[in-house]
Amino acid sequence: MDIQHILEKIDGLLKENSQRDFVLQKICEILKQDVYHYDWVGFYILDESKQVLILGPYVGKPTDHTMIPVGKGVCGQVAESGQAMIVQDVSQISNYIACSLHVVAEIVVPVIKNGKFVAEIDIDSHSPAPFRDEDEQLLESIAERIARFF
Repeated sequence: MDIQHILEKIDGLLKENSQRDFVLQKICEILKQDVYHYDWVGFYILDESKQVLILGPYVGKPTDHTMIPVGKGVCGQVAESGQAMIVQDVSQISNYIACSLHVVAEIVVPVIKNGKFVAEIDIDSHSPAPFRDEDEQLLESIAERIARFF
């Protein structure tokens, strides 16, 4: 994975576009295409009044999980804590919300704006224990770049 190359693509995208859903969709496409172990890439956006995460743009197989309560599953826990979470084996998480039987690992990184959780990047992988520090670094860099859209 070439983090610098991926970030350059995303920076180019951000310079040319200001429509949030378009930008988020393109980021999903770039990540899924450029990182072999990213099998599902999507964004969940906080609806603060209802305390739920709403599925935003994504790439991968369709999911029934279009709304996730804050605190439930990996995505909900990240929304609650505001901290990234890497799960190398989803079978070890007691309140895991399975999007697909093929998902083995998941990484979720929060998007923070003005010190508050506003959204998150969610990535599922069919590969066993695929996530490294560089995955988290890449996704945190992207989260910082897109916070302005929320």
